[in-house]
Amino acid sequence: MDRRLIEAAQMGNVDLLFNLIKYDPLILHSVSLAEEETPLHIASMAGHLDFVQQILKLRPEFATELNQDGFSPLHIASANGYLEIVKELLRVDRDMCAVRGREKRIPLHYAVIKGRIHVMKELLAASPDSVEHVTVRGETALHLAVKKNQIEGLRVLVEHIKEFKKEGVLNMKDEHGNTILHLAISGKQAVMEVNSLNKNSLTALDVLLIFQSEAGDREIEDVLVQAGAKRARDLHTSALALTSQNQGVTTNPSNGPLMPIERTRSPARQLLEYFKYNKIRDSPSEARNAMLVIAILIATATYQAVLSPPGGVWQDDSLSSNNNGTDTTEPHSAGKAVLGSKNMVSFGLFIFFNSVGFFTSINMIYVLTSGFPLQLELQVSMCALIITYDTSMTFMTANNALSVLFTVVSIALPFVIHIATMVARNYLKWPRVALQCTSLQSA
Repeated sequence: MDRRLIEAAQMGNVDLLFNLIKYDPLILHSVSLAEEETPLHIASMAGHLDFVQQILKLRPEFATELNQDGFSPLHIASANGYLEIVKELLRVDRDMCAVRGREKRIPLHYAVIKGRIHVMKELLAASPDSVEHVTVRGETALHLAVKKNQIEGLRVLVEHIKEFKKEGVLNMKDEHGNTILHLAISGKQAVMEVNSLNKNSLTALDVLLIFQSEAGDREIEDVLVQAGAKRARDLHTSALALTSQNQGVTTNPSNGPLMPIERTRSPARQLLEYFKYNKIRDSPSEARNAMLVIAILIATATYQAVLSPPGGVWQDDSLSSNNNGTDTTEPHSAGKAVLGSKNMVSFGLFIFFNSVGFFTSINMIYVLTSGFPLQLELQVSMCALIITYDTSMTFMTANNALSVLFTVVSIALPFVIHIATMVARNYLKWPRVALQCTSLQSA
């Protein structure tokens, strides 16, 4: 590029620019032949608005060209915070907000890195979708704001995301699988106090556990716990323990001193804590698999019990006792339960509770396998299992009326369990909904 043109751009001398064009009308056209900066790059870096306006009138295509470092004029003006130049460049073409420079960074990324708040707002207004653009490392503007500790810029981005309903950007991950929460914690940046209380005396962990969702909760909870997040009740307990530690006692806020502080837990207690379910350590898929195995074991055991009841079944038919009185066996039929002939009450209790276990476990298997492949085949198999169970139970029951009763109860039992579960959930849901509404009002 002509040295005099470089000087004109550096000084913002519009008169010199026109004089050069007067003597060499193709001077600006020859600039495009060289892979270097254009006068628009130089003027955008120096902040000369008048010179930028004239260049854009003469050669508007300069606005989209990248220099040898991979920067467009909009990248340069955004990084330097020249709001008026940014507006002029956007008047030429608003799509320049999506021009990717070095490492696939767009102008918004550089404005965020440098904390140019006014430029950020202008770029977001021109291209609302630019907040979703990622760099070559998978970083969004949010990642860059957290990395560079640009708290005000992060606030502007979050407000923009809420306004345009792009909440999914908050959970986007970089090439290392880090969300902005991971970066904030790993960098020990003071984006938020994890144990601060809202107006309803709830911490961030409390609100997370109250507002349960289908995905992402466990990961966020892990990050919060690693950062030292606690529930409000645990904070209160810790504070009481610290204040009374010097005296060797723990305090109850309502009843006063109770007992010496437990320094260490017993080995049995530690073993129990290790093996019991921990929702922070154990994933939902692992818990579901364990429950599915348990339900299958219960279904197998109860199904086998109805095939081989206590005392077995009669092997022959006997209509009456012998006349000589030596055979005291009561009348029975082959295949009927021995316990049913001897003690109908005990047999009835056995059949009822065995059926409760069987049909409840079948219902658990149905719920836990919902959405699995070959769902229809699986349901047909479970229906066949239920029919064979009812057939076996009906046949071995000596009393026909009792047999019909057991059959009806066994068929209705899964529906009763399902309805009872729904009623219980709805009953417990109302206090939770009320708490959520209170949290929203006070947060």
